[in-house]
Amino acid sequence: MLQKPESGALPIPQAEGEKDGGRDGETQALTASQKEVPSPFPQEIPKEDLGARREEGAAESALTPKGARTLAAKALARRRAYRRLDRTVAELVQFLLVKDKKKSPITRSEMVKYVIGDLKDLFPEIIARAAEHLRYVFGFELKQFGRKHHTYILANKLKPLEEEEEVEEEDLGGDGPRLGLLIMILGLIYMKGNSARETQVWEMLRRLGVRPSKYHFLFGYPKRLIMEDFVQQRYLNYRQVPHTNPPECEFSWGPRSNLEISKMKVLGFVAKLHKKEPQHWPVQYREALADEADRARAKARAEASMRARARARARATDWAGIYPW
Repeated sequence: MLQKPESGALPIPQAEGEKDGGRDGETQALTASQKEVPSPFPQEIPKEDLGARREEGAAESALTPKGARTLAAKALARRRAYRRLDRTVAELVQFLLVKDKKKSPITRSEMVKYVIGDLKDLFPEIIARAAEHLRYVFGFELKQFGRKHHTYILANKLKPLEEEEEVEEEDLGGDGPRLGLLIMILGLIYMKGNSARETQVWEMLRRLGVRPSKYHFLFGYPKRLIMEDFVQQRYLNYRQVPHTNPPECEFSWGPRSNLEISKMKVLGFVAKLHKKEPQHWPVQYREALADEADRARAKARAEASMRARARARARATDWAGIYPW
């Protein structure tokens, strides 16, 4: 389970959900309310929000039935508006990826016409969120090169984890997007307390706009990639959860991930998505610090062993010079 109050989540756009009616009402509700991105993972409710909710609940209990229905309708409209914004971000990410395959520039007018529609007033927020997911998840940077006409291109230059050189991309198909997907899954597992149910991983993919069993032009068949590549290459462990009925399975970090991927860098990846510092999640941060210390000690031992072997070889060479036979 996710640690509290150190729970964490990755701000992944929600791609699927019920189609909601009343678009104009939804847009007004979203514009009027605070535009805070709902996370696909459980999150801690700040104390001030809890207090506000208690006050709101007390006020609501004093309302007439008609007033209570009005408040409930407004809350439902806000939830629908948030869901619609999430779907729009996910759809825009997929649209940009498909357009990039043709290597043709993408204009703001195209994005508004084919994806954003009447949410065009929220274009800055939508494009900013889409750019973050393109960068951190898929390894693409969204660049604007024609400010007058709002023209964009995707640059396939970034790795999902900056300065991470230990993971061999060739083992993951030689491309950043697959590595980005692996890091997303490892981040989910880490923030969930070092294990995540299989259903939670598939739900995360859906919120990315990626259907687990449907072909994706970047990942192939995502479920097959995870089960046959990530699990077989020991980046992920996959096992049945004991005493579950019906049976459930879960993922955890595999031995190869523990060797090659730093927990601190995965936590840093999560923190970048949230625009927070890693210390925001104290439990995960302390664990990551301990992991860094273990890595430093292992590295020091390896370097000491290498130096000892080098000295032994040097002594052997010196004796061979004195006694050539």
